Amino acid sequence: MEIEAILLVWGVRDEVLEKLPVEGYWLYGEYDFIAKLEFRDEFEMEEFMRDLKSVIHGGTFKLMPAMISAVKNGEETSVVEGLKPSAP
Repeated sequence: MEIEAILLVWGVRDEVLEKLPVEGYWLYGEYDFIAKLEFRDEFEMEEFMRDLKSVIHGGTFKLMPAMISAVKNGEETSVVEGLKPSAP
């Protein structure tokens, strides 16, 4: 099951942003950084969050799943997080 997620980071210095293990965009305002990420599965996403916590001490980030894709009966299905798929 593939997961697309949005990473938001705030309240960190530029030196911390330079150490982030992903490519994204630096922001100037409420958030300091934003990136779109893709994970093979939930385990990979959780592992990434653990690694990120070691870089960003204090947990001032949010990783929000935006879309989950899965293959069911040979067909790919996408589900927006928080919404139930409609019945066929």
